[in-house]
Amino acid sequence: MSTVIGFVNTILWGYVLIYGLLAVGVYFTFRLGLIQILHFREMWRCVAGSGETDRDGISPFQALTVSLASRVGTGNIAGVAVALTLGGPGAIFWMWLVALVGMATAYSESLLAQLYKVHGPGGMYRGGPAYYIAHGLKLPWLAALFSVALILSFGLIFNAVQANSIAEAVELSVGLPKIYVGIGLAVLVGMIIFGGIPQIARVAEMVVPAMAGLYLLVAVVVLLLNITAVPGILAGIVKSAFGLQEAVGGVSGGIIAAAMNGIKRGLFSNEAGMGSAPNIAAVAVPAPHHPSSQGFVQALGVFIDTLLVCTATAVMILLADVIPSEQLTGVNLTQAALTDHFGGFGAHFVAVAIFFFAFTSIIGNYSYAENAVIYLGGGTGGVMAMRLGVLAMVIWGAIQTVGTVFDFADASMGLMATINLVAITLLSGTVVYVTRDYLSQRKAGQEPRFLVEEHPEIAPGVNKEIWSDGASASR
Repeated sequence: MSTVIGFVNTILWGYVLIYGLLAVGVYFTFRLGLIQILHFREMWRCVAGSGETDRDGISPFQALTVSLASRVGTGNIAGVAVALTLGGPGAIFWMWLVALVGMATAYSESLLAQLYKVHGPGGMYRGGPAYYIAHGLKLPWLAALFSVALILSFGLIFNAVQANSIAEAVELSVGLPKIYVGIGLAVLVGMIIFGGIPQIARVAEMVVPAMAGLYLLVAVVVLLLNITAVPGILAGIVKSAFGLQEAVGGVSGGIIAAAMNGIKRGLFSNEAGMGSAPNIAAVAVPAPHHPSSQGFVQALGVFIDTLLVCTATAVMILLADVIPSEQLTGVNLTQAALTDHFGGFGAHFVAVAIFFFAFTSIIGNYSYAENAVIYLGGGTGGVMAMRLGVLAMVIWGAIQTVGTVFDFADASMGLMATINLVAITLLSGTVVYVTRDYLSQRKAGQEPRFLVEEHPEIAPGVNKEIWSDGASASR
């Protein structure tokens, strides 16, 4: 089984997805007219205007923080360090590039999630790739396959991996046995996820900005303390990206190593095109009331995750007196770098950051899985089983080595990403149409709103109750 899973992962992640995710990002970047660059201000405007909501959804700012809770995980601490070790400083340039084009992909998939969302049990908005595959492409069997893959990867196995990271960090820092860490973590997670997505959104809204903000603040302090070295570091990143400077400490140098490792880690970190973040994007009540609005918000999530948080980790490592190697990589490299900057405080800070990054990833991942369970018709019983399954995986993951299972999750995530990329490419005409409608209203000085009765050409599959004039007015 391990051999089979390994072969599938080699095909998916070595060939199909690393090129597919990049190609789709480039495709949407140019088809949407460089939307993530020319309309960057619109992303902030859509977040800033997110105070309005209703009982059926959450605010766009809450949706952003929940998606960031999932995106910003241990990969931002350990994954960046691995990319530096294997690809040298140039890997960071390629992480920036893949995030830049990935913003267009994130915009597109979240726009579709909003457009094809429905009212689920209890009236709450539900949506995501399963819904736009079923209602937009009329392929419910493929939507079901996507949902199963999402539940296995994000709902269960990735949460075990995050719990394992927390347990190891706590055991190393304070010596507390992993089983107790797992049980305590399960209790904390249970207190949040049993409150449903609204409770997850409230927690994410408070924790994620503080968590990311503090991490970025530490990086700014490091920059200020080493300000004279910063221009050389930035120049080194660009030169190394194109093979013009030998990677210091990189296990394998050169442009290919830099590009491959930077692209892989960037894709893993920002999740653009994976089909995960659209599940929470659909739950938001967009402001302005138009599907494109939440697309802009989630594109901003990719920017924050990679161009801010991942860059912060990279800069702190590159400005430290540490040399990446096969022995010093991952979390250990980041800890060594922070210890060099701040002494003992640095090592403890990394342990605390890992806890919060991983913990918020667990609750963010669960929110995606809940949407998938609802799509599959799980109802109240299915959601309860999902919650208990997450708690069990948290405890199990805290005490077990999760290597083989993690490989299985990679295969599962690879499958869902492949399905999602095909779906959003086939629906790209709809993405372009809806985007033009939004931008034309902005250009005319109007507050954009989307009314399905005004767009009969894309009306099939779109919920008329949500996107009608009456629904817009009732808000």
